[in-house]
Amino acid sequence: MCGIAGIFNLHQPHPIEPTLLAQINNAQLHRGPDDEGYYIDEHVGLAHRRLSIIDLSSGHQPIFNEDDSVVIVFNGEIYNYQALYDELTQLGHTFKTVSDTEVIVHAWEEWQEQCLSRFTGMFAFALWDKNRHQLFIARDRVGKKPLHYTVTAEGQFVFGSELKVLTSHPKVSRTKRTQHLEDFLHFGYVPDPYTAYQDIFTLEAGHFLLLSPGQEFKQQQYWDLTYSPTILDEQQAKEALIEELQQAIAYRLIADVPLGAFLSGGVDSSAMVALIAQQQSSPLQTCSIGFSDKQYDESSYATAMAKRYKTNHHSQEVDSSELMDLSALQDMYDQPFADSSSLPTWKVCQMARKHVKVAISGDGGDELFAGYRRHRLLLAENKIKGKIPASIRQPLFGTLGKLYPKMDWAPQPLRAKTTFQSLGMSMLDGYAHGISKMSAPLRHSLYSQQYMSDLQGYSANEHLLRYKDSLPDDPLKQIQYLDFKTWLPGDILTKVDRASMATSLEVRAPLLDHNFIEWGFGLPSHFNIQKEQGKSLFKKSLEPWVDNDILYRPKMGFSMPIAKWFRHELADKLRQTVLSEAMLDSGQFGSQQLSTLVNDHQSGRSDHSASLWSLWMYAQFLQAQG
Repeated sequence: MCGIAGIFNLHQPHPIEPTLLAQINNAQLHRGPDDEGYYIDEHVGLAHRRLSIIDLSSGHQPIFNEDDSVVIVFNGEIYNYQALYDELTQLGHTFKTVSDTEVIVHAWEEWQEQCLSRFTGMFAFALWDKNRHQLFIARDRVGKKPLHYTVTAEGQFVFGSELKVLTSHPKVSRTKRTQHLEDFLHFGYVPDPYTAYQDIFTLEAGHFLLLSPGQEFKQQQYWDLTYSPTILDEQQAKEALIEELQQAIAYRLIADVPLGAFLSGGVDSSAMVALIAQQQSSPLQTCSIGFSDKQYDESSYATAMAKRYKTNHHSQEVDSSELMDLSALQDMYDQPFADSSSLPTWKVCQMARKHVKVAISGDGGDELFAGYRRHRLLLAENKIKGKIPASIRQPLFGTLGKLYPKMDWAPQPLRAKTTFQSLGMSMLDGYAHGISKMSAPLRHSLYSQQYMSDLQGYSANEHLLRYKDSLPDDPLKQIQYLDFKTWLPGDILTKVDRASMATSLEVRAPLLDHNFIEWGFGLPSHFNIQKEQGKSLFKKSLEPWVDNDILYRPKMGFSMPIAKWFRHELADKLRQTVLSEAMLDSGQFGSQQLSTLVNDHQSGRSDHSASLWSLWMYAQFLQAQG
């Protein structure tokens, strides 16, 4: 696991400045503290920071082919590299190392862009082919490894694993993208392919770039998630699920360094620990985070799983004092990021790194098997939408959504405002409404008149329209597809990558093995949601290995008691941060509206904790910008 960076001359060849290349590469020192390496010619400069996991003795990068005409810098792991090594050797390729990085070099020589279909793993890499005068840059299918890029006014293509690599280059524009605040307050992150900066972009998951001097660069999607229903009965499906998942886990147990697992006490992490225990006899190192507020604490379930499988378990409690200074957290992401579980994720990564260099996570289970509460709610809403003509439904429920009061204090069945609003919307707008960190009316009420004018009618919902023509016919699969395109790479995988890399820890996610994803996404929707139970088949498959009180208890999520802390322990800090000089001087907000939001939450009239956390993190971003 590493960090990569580079500079490519799009037009006239001229030497890349070595000190500049080293400067941008060292901005991501934390991603690879074990080693660094460089390659420079008149067209390109490639840089690498290494966290040594496989082939410790000869995996130094950049790595070349036999005659040094192809060179690569690589971030990630190719889990099936040994099989590809054997195949490529049979085809006549000669290897200097036993690293997965060199496999990519020879795979490119043999299959060019089609090499990507051969790889099982997580990756972002840049490969320069001197004979073809081509720079080939690719990102893995679901976006586990990041890659950002820009083009300077001087015609240099600059790329790196983190935004700080690019913003460390003196010629890279740092002009903010006007729409980034609207996107952020809606999604809780800035969705790919955009960033907070006007001229800096993110290479989307499952895409590659092909660049040649003097030519327009080519961007292309090489993988997409498609739905082809698998015909199996329930027993066959359960057996196949475990078999497929065991194979995905086996790939991810390959390492030349100590390996452990996150164990939150939820279904997915418990599944990983249980199934890893079937494949290795030595005790597994496991780590969990807890909270003093038992409503958010899963540590007792994690302890129970650790005892059952005799792991070496480590636990730590997070309290409100951890939020007094979030500058380090903001520095990880380089742009606004509002997932409140980013803090406990960072803490569990810090803890794990004390004991291991690689950790297995349960990320992806909820997206693949429909485990979020919103999956069930949106599916139920879509069934209602299908029974009522839009000409009746939209004005009826749209009006109810406007008139019905927001009652966060009331029992769940009486909090119908959001449901009415969603029922009056199209499928895509309903999805956008369901995942939003802050509703459109609330966002607009906070914006200054100047910022509303600057947006020129832009709405964050527009981002989802890009996927309209690719949606499957099945309503639940539509929701899951959008999760894989937006929420998973933009939030979950960004959170884990930055938190783990900040502590020089590699995290592997078997549930996001692309072969397992393709198999699991093919399961008919009735296998995922049965009798209001999400992840139904997945949980049934795990019954021999995971206790029922873990499998079938209500989902808690990896979050913190933010609402309570903002009313008590962090009340003053919240007010100081959200009403800080940086926020009020930005010209994007109305000061009175921000004050009202804080007052309404702290008085208990409303629960604005998610919105206030987003504003708290945006204030951190503004302060970091100076």
